[in-house]
Amino acid sequence: MSSPNTGQGSGKPGQRIDQWLWHARIFKSRSLAARQCRGRKVRINGAPSRKASLTVAPGDVLTLQKANRVRIFRVLALARRRGPAAEAQLLYEDLSPPPPPREERAMRRSPAAREQGGGRPTKKERRDTDRLKSES
Repeated sequence: MSSPNTGQGSGKPGQRIDQWLWHARIFKSRSLAARQCRGRKVRINGAPSRKASLTVAPGDVLTLQKANRVRIFRVLALARRRGPAAEAQLLYEDLSPPPPPREERAMRRSPAAREQGGGRPTKKERRDTDRLKSES
């Protein structure tokens, strides 16, 4: 496995991490991928990335948080272009744990949360919400 501290001129075959994340369609734009890398939100083989120019190579494991889930990817191949989604999925193996079942996610919501499309809250629901907000 390559070291996360390798730079562009290390001589090993690799690709910039921001480019790879964009090519693999993990992020919608390369600038968003670069921002996540610079913000130390992406880990390469367990070490937080400090810059978007770090290289990744096949065999590296990337860990990041996206949409309130921890996502883990093993790099299988490098990309030359940002192709269709089916082509992008061949670049990595998704090692992420499965999301919790819908029932469990629904139980985690706060008691003041309403079902989508439930209309306006009643007076009693509004008082309960205000009481919850004032307690915290």
